[in-house]
Amino acid sequence: MASFRSNNNFHKKRLRRKRVIRWVLLPLLLISLSLVTYGAFLFNKAESVMEESYNPIDREGKRAVNPFDENFSVLFIGVDDSNKRQFEGNSRTDALMLATFNQDDKSIKLLSIPRDSYVHIPEKNIYTKINHAHAYGGVELTLETVEELLDVPVDYYVKMNFDAFIDVIDALNGIEVNVPYTFTEQDSQDRKGAITLNEGFQTLDGEEALALARTRKLDNDIERGKRQQEIIKAIIKKAVSVKSIGNYTDVMEAVGKNMTTDLRFDQMKSFIEYATAGSNLNTETLNLAGSDSRIDGIYYYQLDELALAETIATLQLHLNISPDDPAATTTDTNSDSMTSDQTTANDGQSMTP
Repeated sequence: MASFRSNNNFHKKRLRRKRVIRWVLLPLLLISLSLVTYGAFLFNKAESVMEESYNPIDREGKRAVNPFDENFSVLFIGVDDSNKRQFEGNSRTDALMLATFNQDDKSIKLLSIPRDSYVHIPEKNIYTKINHAHAYGGVELTLETVEELLDVPVDYYVKMNFDAFIDVIDALNGIEVNVPYTFTEQDSQDRKGAITLNEGFQTLDGEEALALARTRKLDNDIERGKRQQEIIKAIIKKAVSVKSIGNYTDVMEAVGKNMTTDLRFDQMKSFIEYATAGSNLNTETLNLAGSDSRIDGIYYYQLDELALAETIATLQLHLNISPDDPAATTTDTNSDSMTSDQTTANDGQSMTP
């Protein structure tokens, strides 16, 4: 009986690792990975992982930014590329998060972009949900769309398919977060009612953190984004702690096989300065205000223009650029030819909120 249980648990664990998880996997895992320079073995391991993940994109006219001595930004793209869905071509993004880094005060701003945000898609010249940009033009069009929306340059990208989320949390021996309310949610294998969390501050394992990250039964996508940001902060805190350094091999393996980026390994080492800031690291989370709307019967998240302008100003100030700076990327989107897209792209996901 004990052997059967052991084999069954092992089988479940393998299935769990293959399950695509709807979650944006932490901008600042890069910071935790940069700490591997503290040991020769881990350094070589990280370098090998990052070399396999390196996938630069040729963006015409894009200025090279040195993250060692300049302010810079990274767009984190979460894509649902599950084997279960068996996608052909590009899928939609399930989560987008822009991180801006300021060299002077070693501060970071994290902006969650709701996946249903109604935006202009360059090249296609249409208005639709921002998560369609990846389906239409992959990472490159996603970067262009975010740059146009936020009027700031996106210097680098990190794209992940989320298979690693549970493994990363478990490799860090769990994270401490506040659960805002009691709820029941399905687990990573879609078993209904498998996870129940009670309200309060507590340590969560990978499955529990996943349930907290993706539930929206009692609120909405905006609150969901805020919970995800709190989980990110919890992982940052755990990842830069001395106690977790011995787990970096597991973390790197979980992340590396499920990630592509145009950041080279030597550039990632610039994150050490942020990581070593420790408890003095100033990380601010931002969200895009808006409201629910329907256009031609399709649900969209309509961004509040005044709040968007304030967010843009905050990001430009953090990157030390001005609206007139060539680095800012304003594009005129007031064409009369703009249309609202009503396609479901190619990922078969529901258009409901």
